[in-house]
Amino acid sequence: MNTDMTTPIKSIALSAAFALSLALSAAHAEAPATPQGSALSSAVERHLADSPPGARLGLLVTTLDGETLVSLAPDQRFIPASNTKMFTTAIAFAELSNPGHMLKGTGVRLETAPGNVVDVVLHGRGDAALSSDDRCTVDCLQTLADAVAAKTRRVRHVIGDDSRFPDERWSPGMSWNNIQSRYGTGISALSLDDNELVVGLTPAAVGRAPAVQSSGYYQIENRVVTVAGAEESVSADRMPNSRTLYLTGTIGADAPPLTLRYGIDDPAHYAAWRLAALLRARGVEVGGDIAVRHRPLTPADDPENRDGAPATVPAEPAMLAELPFPALSVTMTRINKESQNLHSELMLRLVARQSGSGSIADGQGVMRRVMTEAGLPVTSYDFSDGSGMSTYNRITPRAAVDLLTWIARQPWGAAWRDTLPIAGHDGTLQRRFKGTLLEGKLVGKTGSLNASRALSGYFTTRSGKTLVFSALANDMPDGTDDQATAALDRALVAIAEAL
Repeated sequence: MNTDMTTPIKSIALSAAFALSLALSAAHAEAPATPQGSALSSAVERHLADSPPGARLGLLVTTLDGETLVSLAPDQRFIPASNTKMFTTAIAFAELSNPGHMLKGTGVRLETAPGNVVDVVLHGRGDAALSSDDRCTVDCLQTLADAVAAKTRRVRHVIGDDSRFPDERWSPGMSWNNIQSRYGTGISALSLDDNELVVGLTPAAVGRAPAVQSSGYYQIENRVVTVAGAEESVSADRMPNSRTLYLTGTIGADAPPLTLRYGIDDPAHYAAWRLAALLRARGVEVGGDIAVRHRPLTPADDPENRDGAPATVPAEPAMLAELPFPALSVTMTRINKESQNLHSELMLRLVARQSGSGSIADGQGVMRRVMTEAGLPVTSYDFSDGSGMSTYNRITPRAAVDLLTWIARQPWGAAWRDTLPIAGHDGTLQRRFKGTLLEGKLVGKTGSLNASRALSGYFTTRSGKTLVFSALANDMPDGTDDQATAALDRALVAIAEAL
């Protein structure tokens, strides 16, 4: 390694450690330095010095009463990745926990067209859990298909209507290459099967293409080759708004069957397509097309353009049948424990629809209002989506800690906390902090995006204190994200052991 490159990097690391040392000392300035405080400072500095060269770190640890214990760059702005979901679910708890907010599930109706023909219209209302899986027992598209089949044996078009929200399938700042992945699937008021296309690959004889299993919604160009061994390396490529998926790479002849998941660009169309298939399976003749009804995004969907006037949203006719909306606690738990992007984006739009048009801009308006109530300055956060996929998003460690402290004082705070992953036990923290003091004693929201890692939440120290924390890392060199995560995790363990 070129020593001319490593010398300044080492100086930067030492400077960061020195700044941390000052912060630790300042936090206890009212009392002489103690061996415990000195040991804590040294331990945290040592662990953070193991972070990748060039990485930018932020760390803030406080008591629930607001006493600062550890502070490093608390007011610098970082890409939060899925720490964004903490803010989205917090405003959802704040806005939707009121029993007066009655959410409706997916509905279906029959619409008579000229010529006395009947169209089926499937109405989406922001339900993230609607399923057409054969094993479905609740919130099932099959239930709506049964209602249509009981009413008529012949229909023309099957129409997916997602106009409850304006047509904003992807948020500003999301990388275009994520569109084809399950993590960047389209967002729609009419969502089905997590808006994911499932593809199965079963190895064949060496030199031959593996067998493909799929629903048929995408045309799949299978260019994968079966090779000797048990390893697999399969890549996918699909242009936006195309329904042709190209699969390339290799799969080992001894490998188990693969299950792959890809994004769907027009979820309303996919839901109508699946409903048509379910109707045909029930003996209903579908003689027309699969169609969609979107509501284009307009300037009026931005609250800053309304001059105080209420948002204009389409009226909704009576339904032939509708499903109950899933329990919010179930959706919130899946968002935070699994870091489910689609469900979080829909939650932002559901909040936005309560007083606006359901646009991202409306959601941002609610975010600013609730965060102001929580005491967060607007300069400490900035969001362009509800899930954290946007690279435009920013938070400071102090904003995360202030949010978490505010949540702990809310009547729904304990319920919100229960939605977080538990270190070493479940969700996205299942494999972290195993065998340490923090296993089972830390709950927090993770975050992972290109060169960005985040973890914010609560943990219990050796002496039984509950602390609030936010640990953020940005700008790591390629391939060193895990190194940054490990350094921050070890620092948190050191703090818990010392206090």
